[in-house]
Amino acid sequence: MRSRTTDKTGGARSDEVIALHPAESGMQLGRALLHALHNAGISVLYQDREMKTVWARNMRAPWISDNSDGNGILPMAQADRISTAKRDVVATGNPERLEISVPVENGVRWFQVWVDADRGDAGDVQGVVTTMVETTEQKRREQTLTTLLREVSHRSKNLLAIIQSIATQTGRYSDGIGDFLTRFRGRLQSLSSSQDLVTSSNWRGAALHELVTSQVGRYGTNTSHNLRLRGANPYLNPNAALHIGLAMHELAVNSVSYGALSRPDGFVEVTANLNIIAPGEVTLSLTWAEAIGTDCGRGSQKRFGSVALERVVPASLGGTASLDIADGRLEYRLVVPHSNFETQ
Repeated sequence: MRSRTTDKTGGARSDEVIALHPAESGMQLGRALLHALHNAGISVLYQDREMKTVWARNMRAPWISDNSDGNGILPMAQADRISTAKRDVVATGNPERLEISVPVENGVRWFQVWVDADRGDAGDVQGVVTTMVETTEQKRREQTLTTLLREVSHRSKNLLAIIQSIATQTGRYSDGIGDFLTRFRGRLQSLSSSQDLVTSSNWRGAALHELVTSQVGRYGTNTSHNLRLRGANPYLNPNAALHIGLAMHELAVNSVSYGALSRPDGFVEVTANLNIIAPGEVTLSLTWAEAIGTDCGRGSQKRFGSVALERVVPASLGGTASLDIADGRLEYRLVVPHSNFETQ
């Protein structure tokens, strides 16, 4: 072999063959390779043409057994697959590759198996080399990624359906393209704000208090003064977070235009209570209350805001809602079942 040479940068050239020091050959090299096999979790088995084991290195379960076929304690179907592959390699000389699954107590272990022919100087097949590498963790990651992608696809479709509904209803109750764009952008921003909370929780959902504060705070109000938030703080699932966030948005927009948030000293009260209606059945009762101006009458309810509050949001959550405006006071009450939130 040629001696090692370097290029102008001081590194070894890729086309040069690096000579081995005498001490690096033989037993020392063999021990180094065994360490490499062990650290990489690779098992190697050599068998002759009659499938008698000649040598094996780093063999571990499920490849270890008292028999000599090299198939260990594999299920019969998997052992037959490997045996067939080995016979084919002996007959044709062509390599084979298989993916093997082995049931265990806590699930399934996965392996990649390569079967290669060992040829003599004359090119004849003298035996087979079987290499086994466990890929269980990689397989689990792939399965987790597939599940996550399906979940993202499902949630994306739900979000698009919500946006489509908002666009349709906003258009129906808008006075022109300018009015439509203003209202539609606000509602999309509301969804985006709620979605940010959902995404930051790894799609678990959002805490009610954080959701309400973020929606009201989007309008530049001093929430520590203008928002009085009391009561329970359940964790809403993603669907509930988006729809309750939309309800808070509509109430906040109305309040900034006509209600308490239109005045420097005004404030809104949001109260959340958990009510036990039967053993094991809990509902969330969410109330928004504020003093309003004289321009905020029942006639203004014939818009998407009231449709969302009284119909869209409760229907999407399987709950009920009421919007009452009287005597200079607005009160919105939303009741949703336990399927929409966690109490722990």
